[in-house]
Amino acid sequence: MSDPVPAITEAAASGEIAEIFADIRGVLGVAVVNLIWRHLATIPCALPWAWRTLRPLYVDGTLTAEAAALHGDLDLPWIPPFPPEVLAAAGLLDRDISAIRNVLAAYDRTNAMALIALSTLLLRLEDEPLTRHAASSHSEAPRERPSAIPLPALLSMTDLAPATAELVLTLNRLGTRRSDPILATMYRHLAHWPAYLALAWAMIAPLDTDGSLEQAIADAVAKAQVRAARLAKQLCVPAEGGSPATCATIRSAVEPFTGDVIPKMVIICAVLRAATGPA
Repeated sequence: MSDPVPAITEAAASGEIAEIFADIRGVLGVAVVNLIWRHLATIPCALPWAWRTLRPLYVDGTLTAEAAALHGDLDLPWIPPFPPEVLAAAGLLDRDISAIRNVLAAYDRTNAMALIALSTLLLRLEDEPLTRHAASSHSEAPRERPSAIPLPALLSMTDLAPATAELVLTLNRLGTRRSDPILATMYRHLAHWPAYLALAWAMIAPLDTDGSLEQAIADAVAKAQVRAARLAKQLCVPAEGGSPATCATIRSAVEPFTGDVIPKMVIICAVLRAATGPA
């Protein structure tokens, strides 16, 4: 598997990193570890410190609730649902649609949480020198973890037919104004079904052209920032591992995700899920 930024693959992880990856999968209820966590794993001390900082918000359900509220508050561009006959004409069988819905559901679950969590982390990293609150308001009491969503294998760009790889890159340019955007992993998961990617482009490209996609993304960022600002005041920061150098590196690593790819995919995934139906 080839990643668009330096990252440790789940297969190559060992020791503490492998343990954290397993914990992330369990806490989030997904079969894969998102790219941002695997990217932080390449930075000395960054993943253990960032995950220890944010884990309580995941474990006690805070981020689940905040993400659900954000989803309910999104100003999504409207597109019509895919008629069954359109999906059938594209050669997509019932089992294909079921698997596609699972992919969309998994990313819909994790992206909004990641946007709020990482925005909260960036706000706390702006606290110089980083202060540690006396006690966290978040409980480590176990809650029922979400059911894991099965996903197909994550394809490498080199695994794809040239036309499919180019389609993935074309889709990835929608919703961004950056010259070299991080490749959204969701598109590689959906690349098992090139026909669906083509339908997705036909749905999303007009929204990108008329500016409604950009407006929806900016709205999502602003609303996530409001929630992150509230959570940042409560966040308990571990004393160990948060050196100024590490914090500066984490800021640089996280910004391309919170500033572009994650909010973009929060909107695009939600729109496609609305058009394709729930898992």
